[in-house]
Amino acid sequence: QVQLVESGGGSVQAGGSLRLSCAGSGYTYNTDYRVTWFRQAPGKEREGIACISTKYVSIIYADSVKGRFTISQDKGKKEVYLQMNNLMPEDTAMYYCAAKSTTTCSLSPGVYRYWGQGTQVTVSS
Repeated sequence: QVQLVESGGGSVQAGGSLRLSCAGSGYTYNTDYRVTWFRQAPGKEREGIACISTKYVSIIYADSVKGRFTISQDKGKKEVYLQMNNLMPEDTAMYYCAAKSTTTCSLSPGVYRYWGQGTQVTVSS
């Protein structure tokens, strides 16, 4: 079965950068999965912020992170990354990666079947 493990979270000052990693297993390169980064802060809804296909050229971003965050992958390592630049206190949240086998990228958490445990990102001013 598909398993996902996030890493790379931590504490950083506003304006700093972090790179999150999502390590996947249980699928091959010929399988088209869509992998999305989500985040959730206390008292707020879970927000999809970036999605990428493991097979095709397909990337989308939420407006809240466009221009600051970049999603990418290493297909050989089965890892998906989220480079986060110019971090702001409002980016503080638990960050999760999730995967689904349907045909399109989606930033809606309800359609994702596989989830990692999350990694905490804290940005101080």
